[in-house]
Amino acid sequence: MARCKLYPVNFPLIPMTNLHFPLLFLLTLFLFAGCSELPEQDMPQTRSYAIRLKPGEDLKKSIQKFVDDNQIEAGWIASCAGSLTDYHIRFANVPEGSKASGHFEIVSLSGTLSTNGSHIHVSVSDNTGKTIGGHLMDECLVYTTAEIVIQSASDLQFTRENDGTTEWKELQVKQKGEDVRDSD
Repeated sequence: MARCKLYPVNFPLIPMTNLHFPLLFLLTLFLFAGCSELPEQDMPQTRSYAIRLKPGEDLKKSIQKFVDDNQIEAGWIASCAGSLTDYHIRFANVPEGSKASGHFEIVSLSGTLSTNGSHIHVSVSDNTGKTIGGHLMDECLVYTTAEIVIQSASDLQFTRENDGTTEWKELQVKQKGEDVRDSD
């Protein structure tokens, strides 16, 4: 089955006449007609989800529950707007997290999501604008709301495995249905 890929082409500047427009239109139609051979079900799909967490919900646990309930194997956080009453953040190479209570704006939430393990970072700011960020831990509690957009790729699978480069289980990206074996 032929796959169709379109690439931008630079044309030299040619004075356009009334004759050029119909020819350009026909050429465009023929180009797209050749792409119609690819059935929609064979195309990788990106799906978007919009969720809202309510006051008192645990940010990390709620996101992971949503991922597990929806069987998201290769997802990511596209955006988040919200606030917390408590944060629990771990910094790089520090085993204990940092905790605080108060009122904090979520200024950034990003990461990879999977039923096989997620990795999320958060940044929050206090009422003076001081910002702190790191690895999202349990016990980050929603204050007013957390409005989150999550996206996923149907053709990928994210796993977390020890690959020998660090002491942590790191992200491995696989094509769904692909039999990936270690080369060691």
